[in-house]
Amino acid sequence: MITANRTDIGLGRHVNEDQSWIGQLDNGVTLAIVADGMGGHQAGDVASRMAVDAFRSMLEQSAAKADLSLQEGKMLIRQAISQANEAVYELASRNELYHNMGTTIVAALVKQDNAIIGHVGDSRAYKIAEGVITQLTDDHTLVNELFKSGQLSAEEAAHHPRRNVITRAVGTDAHVDVDVLSVDWSPRDVLLLCSDGLSNMVTEQQMLETVASETLEPEAKADHLIQLALDAGGDDNITVVLLQEEAAGTDREV
Repeated sequence: MITANRTDIGLGRHVNEDQSWIGQLDNGVTLAIVADGMGGHQAGDVASRMAVDAFRSMLEQSAAKADLSLQEGKMLIRQAISQANEAVYELASRNELYHNMGTTIVAALVKQDNAIIGHVGDSRAYKIAEGVITQLTDDHTLVNELFKSGQLSAEEAAHHPRRNVITRAVGTDAHVDVDVLSVDWSPRDVLLLCSDGLSNMVTEQQMLETVASETLEPEAKADHLIQLALDAGGDDNITVVLLQEEAAGTDREV
């Protein structure tokens, strides 16, 4: 697996409250997570960092078994995000500085012929395959609920002043519902995980054109996506993670 992990504070923030991580286990499993924190007094930075640490700590151990099944993978990614929720909520409950802090999470567990995605909030996962980009996650936002119920058009939703109001987050309640799905995975597919600092500023067509480029390495693709978000205003922190199996016929070591 070849990967890229890039983040930028953006042009409108003083602190980068995004956190991300990629890990590759000896059994061939690749793990990735993006978390976009929220809360005053830099509590968003604390929430996202704690969530990533809790997720990583559990899955580096639990997902390392040799014969991990699809159902086990789904269960583990749900448990890891739930564990992250407990860690953030517990600190927020006992420390006034961190009251009501929380974070989004979008995470992936990729193994052989499938990719398992878990998410809470409005950080997104996209799959790019055969010249097509598909949004895999469904934003947990007020505006998305209004769009799905027919009260807003897609254009109105994209520019709504409250489009960043999320309806579900990690750490704000004792328990959280985690959306988990799996998709088929083949060697030439690319998985893109991002915070809304990218998806609010860069169109799917721009994402597709960048990721599908045959002249850029994954790190350069991630850097270019961040630059596109900055060029569009860069209102928020921007984080991009790319996962891609090695293309056929190459000898690159990972």
